[in-house]
Amino acid sequence: MKKFSTETDARILIDDLLRKAGWDPADKSQVLTEVPIHDVSWMVAEPPSPYGPSSNDATSESDKTSIRRADYILLDRRGRSLAVIEAKRSAIEPYTAKQQTLPYAEKIGAPFIFLTNGELIYFWDYKNDDARIVNSFYSRRDLERLVEMRATRKPLATVEIPEYYIRQGETRQLRPYQREAMKALDHAVELSKRRFLIELPTGTGKTDLICLYLKRLFQAGRAERVLFLVDREQLAKQALEAVQDILSQYSSYWLRPGMARQEQQITVCLLQTMISRYPEFTSGYFDVVIADECHRSIYGAWQTALTHFDAFHIGLTATPSPYIEQNTFKFYQCPDNQPDFAYSIQQAFAEGYLVPYKFATGITVILAEGAELDDETYDPIEFERKWTNEDTNRKMMEEFDKLAWENYKELAPGQKIGPGKAIVFAITKHHAARLTYYLNELHPELKGQYAQVITSDVANADDLIRQFRREDYPQVAVSVGMLDTGFDCREVLHLVMCRRIRSPILYQQMRGRGTRTAPHIGKQKFVIYDFFENHKYFNDSDTDIFARVGGGRASVREHKPPKPPGDLIELGLEDEWLHAVTYVEVGPEGERVDKREYITNWERTIQAAAKDDPIIQKVRSGEPLSEAEEQALAERLNRPKMYFNEENLRRAYRRPWGNLIDFIRAALGSLKIKSREEELTENFQAWLVAKSLTPQQAQYLSLLKNRGIARGKIELKDLFDPPLSILNAAEEGIKLFGEKGLKEIIEDMNEAVFGS
Repeated sequence: MKKFSTETDARILIDDLLRKAGWDPADKSQVLTEVPIHDVSWMVAEPPSPYGPSSNDATSESDKTSIRRADYILLDRRGRSLAVIEAKRSAIEPYTAKQQTLPYAEKIGAPFIFLTNGELIYFWDYKNDDARIVNSFYSRRDLERLVEMRATRKPLATVEIPEYYIRQGETRQLRPYQREAMKALDHAVELSKRRFLIELPTGTGKTDLICLYLKRLFQAGRAERVLFLVDREQLAKQALEAVQDILSQYSSYWLRPGMARQEQQITVCLLQTMISRYPEFTSGYFDVVIADECHRSIYGAWQTALTHFDAFHIGLTATPSPYIEQNTFKFYQCPDNQPDFAYSIQQAFAEGYLVPYKFATGITVILAEGAELDDETYDPIEFERKWTNEDTNRKMMEEFDKLAWENYKELAPGQKIGPGKAIVFAITKHHAARLTYYLNELHPELKGQYAQVITSDVANADDLIRQFRREDYPQVAVSVGMLDTGFDCREVLHLVMCRRIRSPILYQQMRGRGTRTAPHIGKQKFVIYDFFENHKYFNDSDTDIFARVGGGRASVREHKPPKPPGDLIELGLEDEWLHAVTYVEVGPEGERVDKREYITNWERTIQAAAKDDPIIQKVRSGEPLSEAEEQALAERLNRPKMYFNEENLRRAYRRPWGNLIDFIRAALGSLKIKSREEELTENFQAWLVAKSLTPQQAQYLSLLKNRGIARGKIELKDLFDPPLSILNAAEEGIKLFGEKGLKEIIEDMNEAVFGS
């Protein structure tokens, strides 16, 4: 970013930032500049609380001699002062102007202050908190909402925590741990804690809990707008269903990639969508941001969509873990790597809120010694070819099917149709197709309805998922990635692991697909058929459960299996081979297509269709699409032979945060691909907002950032070479962080900002 040497230069940038937040610096009914603080004749007489003194108060002669001026004053729709902006040139840390600016705001009754040098922006709600870095200015509506909520909010203690609530037409009782979690959240809110991490195992009602808590925040006047971020379509559907069920009196919608933004109270959105849409929102637009399965969000490229919003952040996770690259606990400001509230899977099993599991014994072990070679780590098809064949695939399915039919009545006495619902986790799409074929071959009387492949390349995947949940057949769903996480079917009695798993997070997520209770079938236990002995890798058994456990601030038992070889990174998506593999696997049989060829075919297809396809023409012209138009377009593109869908396009473009509309715009040339410098600057800003740093530390790291952009990373020796040595960077860094701390912060910055 260009360095602005004077305050005047900085104001050019500040004016632009104000426009992006919806302000018009040229409109004197919105923004005043260079305002002498003694001259308050422009203010409205007798403004009501909490705005402060009257505009018509007499001004003394001593006041009139003052030459102090406010750089900017932002006004509400009635002409009253909302915020003072203090502008500094880029070389000055804006935080240092706090005490200079505070008397200005107090004099004119402005409740908020912004401090900025055009690069860093601090927002200061000076009656309630210290100044903190934000990504953008607040809009007029944002600031007015804050003032209104300050005046009308009431203590959370006055809002009763319910004993019962209605969900899906049935009365449910609030569980003790859900009540305790709500009390812990209350305590955090009252203490002005701005980030909160909840650890609850899969199946223990995280979404219901959050919806009930949001109702409390609405009722107490603590929130008006909420963002619910998820990273799977299935999770988005489940979240919206829960919101519209429990919070039916509050408006809500799903913000899809091509849709126009709506002014609703609750926005459900995919993280992949928000990464490209967040510039449409100011930092103050949302009061609360929920991140479901938040351990997948704390990465350089992903966290921008979180840290952009200066809100009360609540992270939900089933598996906070010491194995992820970016520290979830640091983002949520949790001391000692402990969540703010935790309820362990062991407690849930003991108290009957989850169904325990056992491992099938005596089954064939497919994985042999020497399976940790780099080619298998990075190439799933080579792994499938080397470690499975027609005989082993057939044998796995025969053994699973035989055992499942033998024990399903013991697992769930009320299950009428055998063998009960099962999920098979395959290595590749080709592998899934073969396993499904062998299962259906075992039950010819069902004419191919016994087992069904469910992957992104199946045109009616949503219908198949709904059918699997609600109808007798298919009894078995075979999938790659799609059902690993974010999939909820409480009748599942069998999990079949026909692939190797080395991510502890993914392992716990997959295992969690079977833990939900199902009283209507008398579900007592489920079985894991682990043909690749993943549970031995994680030291997991039904008597000594592998888990990242908590329980408030209780001690934690850690398992630390060895990491896979090479630079395999836990990306947080289902595709562990996103960057390393050169092909895309498409279609029901998993045909290999080179990624470059796939992108070329995609671009040609879209460019040709744009001539007469009205929906693609709307995308090209930037017009919003309806939900029906988006769905129709997605279905039309996801057809043989290329199977153009988001999952395949993300892999081809190696961009896990892309969405279908963005990929169409890229093919049409109407989407500006951000430069490396722009992406790194955004990543740095997101990382900086997420850290708990002093203003001096933030300013120092902003200096190092430019070196990192130029060189691709920062090395300690750079501090001793020009131009950083001229600025005495090494000595300053040691003063601010200490020797060890300086090394650690540079390593963290390289990993989170430049490594992504």
